[in-house]
Amino acid sequence: MATNKNYTTVSDPDISARAVAKDQPVSPKFAREVAGMVRGMKVETAVTTLEEVIAMERPVPLKRYKKRVSHKKGVGPGRYPVKASKAILATIRSAMSNAEYKGLDASNMAVSTITIARGQTIPGHMPRAHGRATQWNQETANIEVIIEEVE
Repeated sequence: MATNKNYTTVSDPDISARAVAKDQPVSPKFAREVAGMVRGMKVETAVTTLEEVIAMERPVPLKRYKKRVSHKKGVGPGRYPVKASKAILATIRSAMSNAEYKGLDASNMAVSTITIARGQTIPGHMPRAHGRATQWNQETANIEVIIEEVE
């Protein structure tokens, strides 16, 4: 079994493919909500779902950070996190191309593991009145995707 350095779970390399995107300039909170939506889906379904979120046709249901969030039809409290969806979609597509490179059938795979972790915080500031400044940092997220073949 190959070592899974920098991955949260151990996967069988014969039936799985994986990809990691580090320090993506997206909100870790929104990325977590999007990851929860696509976890367990078949890869093709996850890709179309994320494309609908990017086109703002399908809202992402918010389960955790939902105070003062308006309800969307059929979902409850939800939003359209476009940046997080684009980053996760790129990572899933990278895992799909890794699977095709290994000789696996990417259309017959499902998202078995998708993990979001906080990345480095890029420090910044915003000028304020009277020569003062306020911290205005950029949060980043590390995205890990493992897809496995489905029977």
